[in-house]
Amino acid sequence: MNAAGVCKLKVKGERGQKIVLQFGELLAEDGGIDLRAMTFLPERFNHRDIYICKGGEEEIYRPTFTYHGFRYCFVMGITREQATKELLTYEIMSSDLCSRGGFECSDKIANALWDATIVSDLSNFYYFPTDCPHREKNGWTGDAALSAEQMLCSLSVENSYKEWLRNIRKAQSAEGALPGIIPTAGWGFSWGNGPAWDSVLIYLPYYTWLYRGDIEILQENAIAIFRYINYLSIRCDEKGLLHIGLGDWCHVARQADNPKAPLVVTDTLIAMDICEKSAKIFDVLHMDLQKEFTQKLYCNLCSAAREHLINYDTMTVLGDCQSSQAMAIYYKLFNEEEKNKAFEVLLRLIKQSNNSMDVGILGARVLFHVLSDFDETELAFQMITKKEFPSYGNWIEQGATSLWESFQLPGDCPESKNHHFFGDIISWFVKRLAGICINPNEVNPNEIALKPHFIPSLSFAKGYYDTTAGKVCSYWEKDAPDKIIWHVEVAEGCSGYMLLPKGYCFEDGSNQKELQNGRFLVVKCN
Repeated sequence: MNAAGVCKLKVKGERGQKIVLQFGELLAEDGGIDLRAMTFLPERFNHRDIYICKGGEEEIYRPTFTYHGFRYCFVMGITREQATKELLTYEIMSSDLCSRGGFECSDKIANALWDATIVSDLSNFYYFPTDCPHREKNGWTGDAALSAEQMLCSLSVENSYKEWLRNIRKAQSAEGALPGIIPTAGWGFSWGNGPAWDSVLIYLPYYTWLYRGDIEILQENAIAIFRYINYLSIRCDEKGLLHIGLGDWCHVARQADNPKAPLVVTDTLIAMDICEKSAKIFDVLHMDLQKEFTQKLYCNLCSAAREHLINYDTMTVLGDCQSSQAMAIYYKLFNEEEKNKAFEVLLRLIKQSNNSMDVGILGARVLFHVLSDFDETELAFQMITKKEFPSYGNWIEQGATSLWESFQLPGDCPESKNHHFFGDIISWFVKRLAGICINPNEVNPNEIALKPHFIPSLSFAKGYYDTTAGKVCSYWEKDAPDKIIWHVEVAEGCSGYMLLPKGYCFEDGSNQKELQNGRFLVVKCN
């Protein structure tokens, strides 16, 4: 497993015997460790433990004040007799986070992807989210913003988020800007930030409140959020658009900083989403003036984007790519009359890519949700799980046990094999396949909408989430080609509704019921 932690060394050696443990993610062709992706220290001399034996009795060594990210350990300095299974024990480490949600289905690759995402989330959580456990271990803000919902739907991260947000607020500049890494000694203001990264200040409180109902986290960050909203308002160009940071990073089969989606598209759309979520935060806190200012900025950004970023003849967003189109749909740039035609453009772009994803991290965060919103959940599932490049399933096919940093072409110089920022697929599994949607009306974290998708590729899907009132579980299985058994378990204190997808109904002919415990027969209907 490619995780994070330390190795416990147990050896009986000679006095003065030097044992070197070199850790890494990849094996080199000569059987050693491939360190090409493990940069940032002189001569890549990182993640190496050196132990000098005192001799005599059996010795046990466990390094302190460190942890390593690795899948392999290359041991130097031991004898053939010392090379036993008991020599090393991999002690996997992370912050003490409890499981909050789970998912399984009839597809082995999807299950492996859930496991790989949890491994990456935990490997990169040492008090706060980091970008990778084997490189610089920095608190990259964009990574954490992208993974906020996936972590909250599966792990108990809210207290760690609240603590890290104190650091984020301290790092904010006088004018409201944020650095790309936190904590920082000052680096990250001139490069490595921008709306998609800075959104961490808004997304962590917003999604924590959405899933856990925590008002305090909103109160603690409201002033800093408004300072950032004001900062965005002064960074717009003469057209009212934004292009001030990093964009759709790690686009499939491209250099990380060379996405297809123009920066002006991704920055402006993310800024719109920041404003929408911030306005909701101010509304919850009865901060009316801040809400009004934020809503005005949202309207200005949306108007500018609609004027300058859409070709209305073709209903195509600037960049003519999957990320631009999917993000514009997801972040509500199109009105209701335009959305269907805009989605047709997205389907055309996907078809041109042989039904494969052709996005970076910002596009990947929304693409599959957009497909499900338009009843293309089966297509989304196939794009995620297929074994051919590029796909998440291709990672598993290559032996991945954690999520990778990028979708690289075969033969490219390796990058990180343990990143969490592509992991929103697990929230998609829970919300779209198991159908568990938490707090759909942004009012009550114990209000649940159960809206599963019974896709052809699966014979069953099961998910759960531990709400603040208790566990909610949704488990459906196909009983016959036209019949599905749906098991629902709901904790007392939860409310909401159960909604079937188009083409399905309950025995009584309805397609919606009040949220309740039970075993339900679902049938296909006209």
